[in-house]
Amino acid sequence: MRDIVLMADPRVARIPVTDNGERLIDLGEAGFLIDFRQADALGASRQYREGAVERLSRAEKLLPEGLRLLIVEAYRPLDLQRKYFEGYREELAQLNPDYTPEQLRTAASRYVSPPELAPHSAGAAIDLTLCDAEGRELDMGTPMNANPEESEGRCYTEAEGLTPEVVRNRSILVEAMHAAGFVNYPTEWWHFSYGDRYWALMTRQAEAIYGPIEYH
Repeated sequence: MRDIVLMADPRVARIPVTDNGERLIDLGEAGFLIDFRQADALGASRQYREGAVERLSRAEKLLPEGLRLLIVEAYRPLDLQRKYFEGYREELAQLNPDYTPEQLRTAASRYVSPPELAPHSAGAAIDLTLCDAEGRELDMGTPMNANPEESEGRCYTEAEGLTPEVVRNRSILVEAMHAAGFVNYPTEWWHFSYGDRYWALMTRQAEAIYGPIEYH
């Protein structure tokens, strides 16, 4: 497995942000298939930056005939991101009582971004999977949002020991998303982003174009 740059890496935080002011777009209204497992009353999880929506359309058109993207979560309010991060960090603290605060922060960032860096809260990240024309999800090896502990590391995009079918399905998703300009967070096969600090670091951009944004 290749070396992985985690969200807690100091190089991510050093990337400057100059937000280009793009608005959030409702992905359902834009014609994408929406899965409601992460749905919220305000519809925030369906919101995504306008430029990223255009790239998402490009990615879907690159999929083999009969396949579609199934959107689970895009924008995430900062308060919710903080709740997820702190909850997972506490879970890890119980499992690893000898970890220092910095070790806990790094370990937690494998699965949940530190709130101050979170691409979901910038409207820049999206969690998605593949489905067929009838909306049936393809086998991706783990449930979406399975953390490294419960999945025994199989949530990592390039995990070892996956079936040929799972490897093929993940490759289809990754190749389409990469071709459209997204980067994958390699500890989560379902997570991709465009325009955030992590994207900027991995694509050698001078700055991020999306920073934290409020949805009302």
